[in-house]
Amino acid sequence: MKAALSNIALPAFDHGRELAALREMGIEGLEVAPSRVWRQAWRELGPAQVEAYRRQVEDAGLGIIGLHSLFYDQPGLGLFKDRERRRETLDFMEHLSRLCRDLGGRTLIYGGGRKRGGWTLEDATREAAAFFLELCPRIEDHGTIFCFEPLGPGDSDFINSVMDSVRIVEAVDSPSLKVQLDAKALVENNEAGQAAFEAARPNLVHFHANEPGLGVLGSSGRVDHGAMGRLLRGIGYDGYVSIEQRQSSPNAPLADIAASAAVLKECY
Repeated sequence: MKAALSNIALPAFDHGRELAALREMGIEGLEVAPSRVWRQAWRELGPAQVEAYRRQVEDAGLGIIGLHSLFYDQPGLGLFKDRERRRETLDFMEHLSRLCRDLGGRTLIYGGGRKRGGWTLEDATREAAAFFLELCPRIEDHGTIFCFEPLGPGDSDFINSVMDSVRIVEAVDSPSLKVQLDAKALVENNEAGQAAFEAARPNLVHFHANEPGLGVLGSSGRVDHGAMGRLLRGIGYDGYVSIEQRQSSPNAPLADIAASAAVLKECY
């Protein structure tokens, strides 16, 4: 498996110095939260800015693997909106797909922006499938892949279990919608066993190594990363495992990253 890191562990807007140190820790790829790079990551974002960030990452010996934290700076958008905001959300996600492609990435991990509110689970599932049946043809030539991120019940009221994600992926049946797994969500949903990994296996393209609260890997004592690594190897997964942790030490982020990178190397 290949090691990656989310840039939410790095200082916002200016982390060139830190990027240069990641390769020495065994990190190969960078997962990008756009709001961590640009204050406006949609209509005011130009090709030169995108190319400059890609070049900065690649000059540090890394490759950008994709995007996550997609809706952090667009709280008004998402699934289960009125007709106008639904249209705007489709446009925004098409833009994110192009951005991912232009950065050299492949996966877009869909976490927030999907509270179903008054929608029943059945209606919400039907609408999510319809939404992606409309979006996927618009992005298929980008070569990118959206993945719903199964989340714990404290983080989302829609797509908690791995099977929730798998059912929508199978209903849409597009190369542009696949499955990702998330270590802390597997624990929080009591799915950290072989059955969930086997269910995800045919469509699995990404894995988040993380902790409740997004601390340093191993810090909570709740996630058995060794077991997660064995389960991934057991289904033949050889893609990226991305460390998803927040920047908890503003003055010394690299020490926390190095600690997590050591756990990643040992377990995955």
